[in-house]
Amino acid sequence: MNLNKNEKNVILIVDDLPNNLKILFDFLEDYGFKVLVAEDGESAIEIAENASPDLILLDILLPGIDGFETCKLLNSNPATQDIPVIFITALIDKLDIVKGLNVGAVDYITKPLEHQEVLARVNTHLRLRNLTKKLTEQNERLEIEIFERQQVEEKLRNHSAALGEWKNRYQALIQASGQILYDWNLDTNDIQYGGNVEQILGYSMPEILGGFNRWLELVHPEDRNFFNEEINRVLSTKERFHLEFRVSHKDGTYITVENNGYIFLDSTGKVARMAGFVIDISDRQAALRDRLQAEQKIREQAALLDITTDAILVQDLGNEIQFWNKGSERLYGWMAEEVLGKNANQLLYQKQNLRQLKNIQKTLGENGLWQGELRQVTKQGQEIIVASRWTLVNHDRDQAKSILIVNSDITEKKQLEAQFLRAQRMESLGTLASGIAHDLNNALTPMMMTVQLLEAKLPDEKSQQWLAIMETNVKRAADLVKQVLWFSRGSVGNFKTLQVRDLISEIENIIKQTFSRAIEIHIDIPTQNLWNIFGDITQLHQVLMNLCINARDAMPHGGILRISAKNFWVDSHYARMNIDAKMGSYVMIAVSDTGTGISREIVDRIFEPFFTTKELGKGTGLGLSTVLGIIKSHSGFINVVTEVGKGTEFQICLPVTQAMETDSKLLQERKLPPGNGELILVVDDEDSIREITKTWLEQNGYKVVVANDGMDAIALYTKYEQEISVVLIDMMMPGMDGLTTITILKKINPDIKIIGVSGLASNHKMLKMLGNGVKSFLSKPYTSGDLLINLQMVIATK
Repeated sequence: MNLNKNEKNVILIVDDLPNNLKILFDFLEDYGFKVLVAEDGESAIEIAENASPDLILLDILLPGIDGFETCKLLNSNPATQDIPVIFITALIDKLDIVKGLNVGAVDYITKPLEHQEVLARVNTHLRLRNLTKKLTEQNERLEIEIFERQQVEEKLRNHSAALGEWKNRYQALIQASGQILYDWNLDTNDIQYGGNVEQILGYSMPEILGGFNRWLELVHPEDRNFFNEEINRVLSTKERFHLEFRVSHKDGTYITVENNGYIFLDSTGKVARMAGFVIDISDRQAALRDRLQAEQKIREQAALLDITTDAILVQDLGNEIQFWNKGSERLYGWMAEEVLGKNANQLLYQKQNLRQLKNIQKTLGENGLWQGELRQVTKQGQEIIVASRWTLVNHDRDQAKSILIVNSDITEKKQLEAQFLRAQRMESLGTLASGIAHDLNNALTPMMMTVQLLEAKLPDEKSQQWLAIMETNVKRAADLVKQVLWFSRGSVGNFKTLQVRDLISEIENIIKQTFSRAIEIHIDIPTQNLWNIFGDITQLHQVLMNLCINARDAMPHGGILRISAKNFWVDSHYARMNIDAKMGSYVMIAVSDTGTGISREIVDRIFEPFFTTKELGKGTGLGLSTVLGIIKSHSGFINVVTEVGKGTEFQICLPVTQAMETDSKLLQERKLPPGNGELILVVDDEDSIREITKTWLEQNGYKVVVANDGMDAIALYTKYEQEISVVLIDMMMPGMDGLTTITILKKINPDIKIIGVSGLASNHKMLKMLGNGVKSFLSKPYTSGDLLINLQMVIATK
């Protein structure tokens, strides 16, 4: 149906921003809609219950209950559950799409709003709602009419039985007269009646007497003209009178009758009488109307089948397609004339997916119904996933005739769900990895500082060699921990604007010098207009080297390794299909090989830490997990395109926009003077860290008191507040953690000087801690030099 200003559909807009409400209100009012507004979820639910709008435009971010909860409450309320809800969202988080669909929304519109898109989507869903309501109302009326018709038919059967006895006595007269007999004398204008006048018209015999004029009074006013015209025609032509028209019943209603009359002439040839019979054909007319209405409903329902976005098809028991709606054409790409009479199994399924159909046929034979998910292919060969409902259609003799199938495309939904589950799994693994990294850093910190203490106490050459070996291995372990932190997005980088061309050129020089000559290196970079990115060059070097090494290992007998780069725009459709992507400008760096490829069974696990397909001792399983962590810390995302036997391509997408400038000032190594007896409070739950830190600081001219938890630290600081110069505190402790302890210490002394220490810290967490009064920050494991430099710097600050 076309929506215009004469049809006042009611739309409820829910948004807490008055400006948004006014713009949408004015726009929709101009297009003839009646618009209601609400500024929060509670008001929206109350208005929806009382006003029953035809459509709700619902913002996700609302005060009080948000849009998701509001939609869920609307769908659980019988009074509002049939009202379609369209979410209005900025799509900041792509999980909103999945969550919105799961709580019952029919669609979503992204901000900023395009008025024509809003109007198109509103019209579409209003049209579907109105058609659905109309179909429901028509079905209800049809059921009532069928019931009434059955009652009338039963009444007619009873009436026919009653007439049987009368028919036996007045057989000849019934054949001529039907139900109401009449004899009209044109000379006197009187009409004599017989038969069941009262039963048909409700009038007694005396009430209907009065001649032709009385009968004319009973004829419906709209039918009197053509009734008189037919009478005049018959009297002039002396032909048989036959006419269908409406006459009044005594109860004020009108019934439809068929009048058949015959002319009788006098001896002079003049019309003297007209005798005949009147039959009540209301039931016949009602049956005709029912049939016409049923045909119209069938046409309307067929139109609905073409309007719906679902693919609806009918196939016989031999799988030949008998019906194919417009939704099927849109989903699969085949027109109806191309598929009718064709085998559905050959068109829609690949060989490996046909096995599931046998189980479906078995379930259909037992229950008559089946529903589930199917993998199918389109005309273009693209694999899709559909939610499928199969219903067995029977003959009148209760024998199976055909199968009605309704398929909904859920490919995008399943892809988002898979990405969401993979993201959840990687998040869990990241949490585990960061916890391990934190504990390892706590263990490495006293090792690092102990080595430096022993270097001063053991000057002989042999001891210095052993200590150098120990320090090298502690640093190797610290680098391994740093890889784990990259995976868990807990590391801190030195971000700056980078030219992708220079980055790839440096990697090209390295791999050309180190890789086998059996591997051809191809570089494909635009000569100009390639956008810059914002990142840590060391980390991105590691990403590209890890991917190039993996590509080399996938081609043990040689092949082609290609590195390419291009500008890449992520639109709304692409962002919906990739949970980590956001709309905007990216540079895509692709590393591809012509090697063995990756099977579908393991491709979802390749980014998990410690997962590797390489032989024992040839891989740690941290390479790709480190790559993923670094790319996510750069606000980017990764795609993998692979085919067994043909090769693999890793597509790294890094945003162009510079979301954060972090030109950090690196501390330069310099010799610092010893302390002047300042008192330092060291707070850490690790005994070894407390003891080695206390020993080192005391050897460098400081006084030290130690606390093993937050409560102990608060007690010691209260006791020595006037003497303590700096508090050195671990951020992650059992019981009262570092942030809580700092908050309480700041209340005791707002000007307190604090150095935060942690084995796990990301950029935003460090900034948050600095905002709580932390003057400096040390990442574990740190050297004794790092500790002294930071301590001296904090003491010097005012």
